[in-house]
Amino acid sequence: MRNQHPTLTESQYFLLAALLDGPLHGYGIIKATEQATDGRLRLAVGTLYGALERLERAGLVTADHEEIVDGRARRYYRLTDEGNASLQREAQRMQQAAHVVIDRTPRTAQA
Repeated sequence: MRNQHPTLTESQYFLLAALLDGPLHGYGIIKATEQATDGRLRLAVGTLYGALERLERAGLVTADHEEIVDGRARRYYRLTDEGNASLQREAQRMQQAAHVVIDRTPRTAQA
């Protein structure tokens, strides 16, 4: 049986999270992911657009609009309702996983 809600990769998670506040173009998404991860995650342009294409096919993002800047088309992407739901599920899953470790009380040796 195929998983209806597959786990997001770290890149996908932060890419979707970058779109929570509204549509962004590619460079905006790259900068937002770098900022959200304190520079730990740096998406290359090729990686970004490949990921956006896969997320668009999966129905998690969609092209919102385009504008022409310096003679070049700049496409903006936004989260779909399913993309937002997927992001929220993943955040909840990660929070539950983190609590397995965070909530454990370390055992101290008693002399």
